[in-house]
Amino acid sequence: MPAPSGFVHETADVAPTATISSGSKVWHYAQVRDGAHLGENCIVGRGAYVGSGVQVGDNCKIQNYALVYEPARLARGVFIGPAVVLTNDHFPRAINADGTPKSGDDWQAVGVDIREGASIGASSTCIAPVVIGRWALVGAGSVVVKDVPDFALVVGSPARRVGWVGSAGHPLSRDNDGDWICPVTGARYREIDVNELVEVVT
Repeated sequence: MPAPSGFVHETADVAPTATISSGSKVWHYAQVRDGAHLGENCIVGRGAYVGSGVQVGDNCKIQNYALVYEPARLARGVFIGPAVVLTNDHFPRAINADGTPKSGDDWQAVGVDIREGASIGASSTCIAPVVIGRWALVGAGSVVVKDVPDFALVVGSPARRVGWVGSAGHPLSRDNDGDWICPVTGARYREIDVNELVEVVT
């Protein structure tokens, strides 16, 4: 059984088979279930839930009271805001059609896949199965029901793309050449089509 090498608060509930890597912190009343893996330098905030077998990359932040249900996958540098919910059942029911209680054998879990550097704003819900692209930003309170492209800024219920963001997280603005520019880093991005943006390497 892996032993936690990060910090686990005395009130947290961390399964013996969970992996808490070096530099990671699991705070008050958080729960990390069996087989979950936290990479290095992660933060799991107060009252957050990380489900069985969930894979969390290095340098992720899961803020207070977020619910990350299995089989979610978080790549490196993902931000999960307070009270975010990542669902895992496309057709949820407590009972079967014949009235019997549903068990783990009566449904198949589906997950939310969040790619490198993406951020999910406070109180948003991601309805599995969906993929949140690299460096995308989901605005607070959004409900995501379909895949989100890399660098996309999406808001609303259902969430729709309203712009682009760079790796710094700030909205991009268009220049006279038609490219998109980050106001923080000066990085240049180019729109391939309405659902694809790529960084221009100079």
